[in-house]
Amino acid sequence: MKHFIDIADFNSRKLNAILKTAKQIKKIPKKFANKCKNKTLGMIFQKESTRTRVSFNVGFQKLGGHSIELNPESIGFGKRESYQDVIRTLSQFIDILMIRNDDHNIIRNLSSLNVLPIINGLSNYSHPCQILSDFLTINEKLGNIKSQRICWVGDYNNVLRSLIELQCLYKFKLNVVMPKEILNKNKSQILKKNNTNLMVTNVINEGVKNADCVMTDAWVSMGEKSTKKRYFKNYQVNSDIMKNASVHAIFMHCLPAYRNEEVSSTLLDSNKSVVWEQAQNRMFVQQAIILDLL
Repeated sequence: MKHFIDIADFNSRKLNAILKTAKQIKKIPKKFANKCKNKTLGMIFQKESTRTRVSFNVGFQKLGGHSIELNPESIGFGKRESYQDVIRTLSQFIDILMIRNDDHNIIRNLSSLNVLPIINGLSNYSHPCQILSDFLTINEKLGNIKSQRICWVGDYNNVLRSLIELQCLYKFKLNVVMPKEILNKNKSQILKKNNTNLMVTNVINEGVKNADCVMTDAWVSMGEKSTKKRYFKNYQVNSDIMKNASVHAIFMHCLPAYRNEEVSSTLLDSNKSVVWEQAQNRMFVQQAIILDLL
């Protein structure tokens, strides 16, 4: 049984195949309108969600299937009944399950039961659907990702971990920029692959220099304490910072964005920004992931 838990679980050939399907769905959606007829997607959200919730819901319906959102409190997920028993029960009714939670180990353990294909819609460790969608957006806007220099400005979080996993597969140049307080704590983890195309720095202008794509995220992830926000006060991505990037550089943000914190409103709404295309591409990539798993 197949699952979609982490980018590192796949090789580039498989990810390329998923992206190829996503592009086909985007170009000719009618061709895929009944691919999931009589199928049901279950969704469990233990964290807030806008893009993941809507893109999975609408995307599965566009494939001809039915989606059902399962409130973890209402079904007693891991409380009234063990996680494992809930999943075994769900496998009798639904065909595929998306989980968005705060414990990556739970998603891993439940997928090991192999009773139902499981998709990681986001965990405290990784966000593979987001990064694969970003991959599609970069490919559309800039071309072959292997030829690009990508710069990440922000925390060492789930999105960055998935981005590093993608970089390990495709070997594009990746500059990671974060405050020294965060960098010193996580540098060994970021560089553990000993990848010469991966550079880390606490100097934002140095990291953004000649970048083709600049990415950022909220300074503090959902559910985390805001105390470390003080470290990021000089790490806002704005029009002045983007002047250090290449002339054709694009700006990306997985959203939600806290305007005039990690990104200026001016940049977010500028023609450099591709954040809304990013959001839309979530649906096409997730549709392709679902078709692959089913």
